[in-house]
Amino acid sequence: MSQEETAICVVDQNGGILAEAKVPTCPDAIAHWLAERTDCLERVGMETGPLAVWLWNALTALKVPLVCLDARHAGGVLKVMPNKTDRHDARGLAQIVRTGWFKAVQIKSHDAYVNRAMLTAREALVGMRVKLENEIRGLLKTFGVKFGKRVGGFKRRAEEIIRGELAVSPELVPIFEALMQARRDILVRIAALDSRIRAIAKRHATVRLLMTAPGVGPITAMAAVRPSMTRLAFGARPARVPISG
Repeated sequence: MSQEETAICVVDQNGGILAEAKVPTCPDAIAHWLAERTDCLERVGMETGPLAVWLWNALTALKVPLVCLDARHAGGVLKVMPNKTDRHDARGLAQIVRTGWFKAVQIKSHDAYVNRAMLTAREALVGMRVKLENEIRGLLKTFGVKFGKRVGGFKRRAEEIIRGELAVSPELVPIFEALMQARRDILVRIAALDSRIRAIAKRHATVRLLMTAPGVGPITAMAAVRPSMTRLAFGARPARVPISG
């Protein structure tokens, strides 16, 4: 599979090739191509990869009997294929799925990946906030202003410096006000994500249970249970139709 095209190979129970082609990497296009060329579709195989989650959820919704293969295990077999190409990879995966010599992997549900994206986004925003704070401290040192530590936190100390010590250099005030405004905007976004995370945590029994431990909040608890918010892929049984790229 690639961003643009997906190589497909259809084989029968004896390993004979019935059809093969490249189609756009689109769930509807893949499902339509398979439906037109197969009367009794037994199994469709797909390697793990960046597009696997999207295709898995979309194709299973279209009633395609899909199984997801561990790319590392499949790769060991595909290495023996001559002239490595998308077409040859699809053929190799066809035989792997037909014989059942593969390891099925777990695919998380759509909701689990939404939760993961939310935690990842929050982590990125926190990193931006920290970077802004360090940048403000570093720039102030350039002009001989030591940020230090004061009661009331970062925001209060920064405002004291802008109003006081930077008064002798008014041309610097807009620069640091812009950085502080960016920090405020990021904090608003972090607070919004925190509110959503708390709401989800209240509805998840395992997360609530973990939060009863001292020092464990909704973010830590959700990160811990994320691997369990999964849906098992179909079992590793013989299949006829793999998708590869």
